[in-house]
Amino acid sequence: MKSKVYFINFRASAKENILEKIGRLVDTAGISEIVKDRDLTAIKIHFGEYGNTAFIRPVFVRKIIECIKDIGGRPFLTDTNTLYSGSRGDTYNHLVTAFKNGFTYTTVSAPIVIADGLRGGSETPVTIKKNRFKKVYIGSEIYNADSLISVAHFKGHELSGFAGTLKNLGMGCASRKGKMAQHAGLGPRITKKKCIGCGECVYHCSQNALSMVDEKAKIDLKKCIGCGECILICVNDAINVRWKRAVPVFLENMIEYTLGVLHNKKGKSLFINFITDVSPGCDCHSTNDAPIVRDIGILASKDPVAVDRASVDLVNKEQALPETRLRKNRNPGEDKFKGIYPKVNWESQFEYAEKLGIGNIAYKMIRI
Repeated sequence: MKSKVYFINFRASAKENILEKIGRLVDTAGISEIVKDRDLTAIKIHFGEYGNTAFIRPVFVRKIIECIKDIGGRPFLTDTNTLYSGSRGDTYNHLVTAFKNGFTYTTVSAPIVIADGLRGGSETPVTIKKNRFKKVYIGSEIYNADSLISVAHFKGHELSGFAGTLKNLGMGCASRKGKMAQHAGLGPRITKKKCIGCGECVYHCSQNALSMVDEKAKIDLKKCIGCGECILICVNDAINVRWKRAVPVFLENMIEYTLGVLHNKKGKSLFINFITDVSPGCDCHSTNDAPIVRDIGILASKDPVAVDRASVDLVNKEQALPETRLRKNRNPGEDKFKGIYPKVNWESQFEYAEKLGIGNIAYKMIRI
């Protein structure tokens, strides 16, 4: 049976503006069936790294919050702290970054709760007994919430090809321990011929796993946690993922964590994707490149697999925008994400998620 995915575009008029359309979207998608009176409702969102501007606009998020309040829910915005040394590595800096990016109580009408505590250690183990993990470690305040609304910015991603609901859940809800487990074995490799010895990767490494030897970067894989920040930092493409070995494992890890996040949220979750500012890389960057396609719309579903699959299909139907990082697969119907990351088999995450019973690849698009 096909899962229902509801869709709105960004057309608006004096009769109905975009905020009103968002309200109609979440109502039609069944938010009143997900959130009950007095439910503590976690809205899992990415606040954006400081310097990145592609994240979802706070005014859009406020409308979703208002819809939850209208049916008696008690919403709070949440995320977990990052592994890498950026502006969201602990709760203090995470909150400061969220405020700087416009997520304050006065703008969104809800408090912010960082789900895994001050330094990423507040976690709840969830037993799943799957291929990669027997237990996964989820940010406690997400696990303890009565209901969960995932609000994801859909864009490209270096390891998963794209990032939407599944990554917002699997990686985004994991504690520091959980993130480290997912990245285990992802230690990058350095191409010495391309390394110019600038030292930027050494400066940004949170684990002191990188050093300079004979004016070339060297990595200590015993210290490396596989966070991938050095890959993002190196502008000379001297540091890269071990693609064939690392990516398939990472995607299975992420999907098993998604299963753990939803373990106690059956019938209590809704998944929303904003296909806006579709940047080629993650919002964890301290910058964002030009969007590869136009702003397409917003999708909502009770099925996390279907909503991501529909989002991929909508992006791939588009003609690419000019002057972006996307050089190949620019025409309608061509795979935009493999145009950027040709070595990432992003389809495998859908196949594994369906195998684990997380959701369905088959969907029915309902335009409202």
